[in-house]
Amino acid sequence: MEEIMDEEDNRNNDDNSSNRNDVAPALIAVHPFHISVAVAIASELRVFDLKGNCSVTLKVDSGGSLHHDLIRAIQFGANGKLFVSAGDDKLVKIWKTDSWHCINTVNSEKRVSAVAISNDGHYVCFADKFGVVYVVDLQGLDEDKSLINRKATTILAHYCSIITSLEFSPDGKFVISADRDHKIRVTVFPKKPLAGAHEIQSFCLGHTEFVSCLAFAYSPDCPRGYLVSGGGDSTVRSWDMTFGTLLSTCEVGTEAGSLESNKREEDICHAVTCICTTSNGTSVAVAVQGLQGVILLNCDLSNGTLSTAKVVPIGGGAFIPTCLASSLSSDFLWMVFGVSSLSGVDSPSLLGVRVLSLSKKSATDATADEPMVLEDKEIPGGAKLLEKLQGSVSIEEKLFPVAAEAMKAAMRNLLTKKQYPAENREFRKRGRNDRKFKQ
Repeated sequence: MEEIMDEEDNRNNDDNSSNRNDVAPALIAVHPFHISVAVAIASELRVFDLKGNCSVTLKVDSGGSLHHDLIRAIQFGANGKLFVSAGDDKLVKIWKTDSWHCINTVNSEKRVSAVAISNDGHYVCFADKFGVVYVVDLQGLDEDKSLINRKATTILAHYCSIITSLEFSPDGKFVISADRDHKIRVTVFPKKPLAGAHEIQSFCLGHTEFVSCLAFAYSPDCPRGYLVSGGGDSTVRSWDMTFGTLLSTCEVGTEAGSLESNKREEDICHAVTCICTTSNGTSVAVAVQGLQGVILLNCDLSNGTLSTAKVVPIGGGAFIPTCLASSLSSDFLWMVFGVSSLSGVDSPSLLGVRVLSLSKKSATDATADEPMVLEDKEIPGGAKLLEKLQGSVSIEEKLFPVAAEAMKAAMRNLLTKKQYPAENREFRKRGRNDRKFKQ
């Protein structure tokens, strides 16, 4: 715990530092019914209306503001009516997607690392980097404008560990939280969330490094589905979350290993950065550090096991996806590669968008579907969408490998625990802010 407090003090000091130069990955989220797509890069949120084929202007109340620091989490609600964004400015902004008006801004005590929206749209949960999960009650917001500045209430907490991912189960009965200390916690979402969530259903234990992302593989025939997780140990695992049972482990690092065979073994890191289930629930797309493409896994919903189906390379330079997204009503897999900033580079951010069609007909077999990366003109929204989401700044492709290395270092620094020699620990304890205040 003292080590976590040391690291949190360092982050607080960084918050007050004018020369802070954090690197954050670009994020992407798609409306569940493929109506709109949103990306976040640095402090900027960009949204494109796929149905109207036009860019979206975000609206905030008078006196309000957009984000003013790195955005770390974005998510659409299951019914598509709400969208949430949050990050290092300690603001959680809740948007109505029919008007893209910010209906509520919640202040967090610490920087936010993950967000989730309950399936009925009544609650928003968010987690901070000290391991606390909060809940905001949104019921009645449409009827009572005076309740727009609702406060967040603590619902559960991990033991002083950065929470990396937060999700509601498909049936809405559980809220699942993952952290950098290899743990996945399945908590029963109570009928009265503001009173706290005190019943733990299970722990899913098996990862040997930080857990970076969560998703669900499910279908109408299997509504609860199976929990799928990815981590810093280069594995994707499937779980029966009711009992915390590990069902399958897929070593995806081996698929990416050959791409970095010229590097020293200690420099190679194949952490899973993002996982995303496809519309039919039987495939899981995986993004891995260093892999210029995505790995598609088959999920057998009869028993929840995973197996490697195909590695799909992404053309167009060193495009290494940092985030993946899909919708319930299309066979498109949306990918984004980008970072918030690079030291010594004039451009404020790097961002590229690609779309993978999972149902293109094979050139060799007209009856078979073959995943294929779409040309820019084939992407829904075409040039308009790319101009809105990618921005007008032209980025040199030679910077993409630099950006990938910067993201790898940032992820390692954030999620890998620092190990200090015994002789240094007492010295670091004396320098902690809480000790200074007591003195």
